[in-house]
Amino acid sequence: MNETPALIVGLGNPGREYRLNRHNAGFLAVDRLVYRRGWPAFTRKQSNALVTGGEIDGRRIIAAKPQTFMNLSGGSVAGLARFYQIPPESVMVCVDDLNLPFGSVRIRPRGTAGGQRGLQSIIDSLGSDHFPRLRIGIGRPPGQMRHAAYVLKDFSGDELDLLDTVFDRTVEALLSWLADGIDLAMSKFNGPLEKD
Repeated sequence: MNETPALIVGLGNPGREYRLNRHNAGFLAVDRLVYRRGWPAFTRKQSNALVTGGEIDGRRIIAAKPQTFMNLSGGSVAGLARFYQIPPESVMVCVDDLNLPFGSVRIRPRGTAGGQRGLQSIIDSLGSDHFPRLRIGIGRPPGQMRHAAYVLKDFSGDELDLLDTVFDRTVEALLSWLADGIDLAMSKFNGPLEKD
């Protein structure tokens, strides 16, 4: 049994107006994990994040949604990791990725931010890029739409119809990471969304 707690962080922007934005895919993934596990709602605030959690197979899990806005998430994540004495390799960050097709999942054990400012903030604050991340594909903006405008738009109607499937799959990927380790989780879940 792993005695080290795990911190699962969803990145997004706080506020009702952002709730179903593509940029909030990380928040939505962690919300789904909390719902599926029957953990308490996100009502407690710590280190500028909403936090909750529970246990999975005897291991303590802290779920967090930084409330600092996406690009400043690092201080919040680093503060929680310090408080709970969680090393970077036990900090999983869920984040949107516009370079992946909608609904795709890509888990990696470490790496650069790839232009994602929330990830860059966490790398800077932790002083390491050796933390796992689960990227959730949101697809590319149409035509000449700027990236910044695209990520702050709500998911389209067709996408909304598939969100249950997308976020159930992200939860299964997170549970696989916790139970089986990152290599097996990558081999099982990295790839496109399979539609019925």
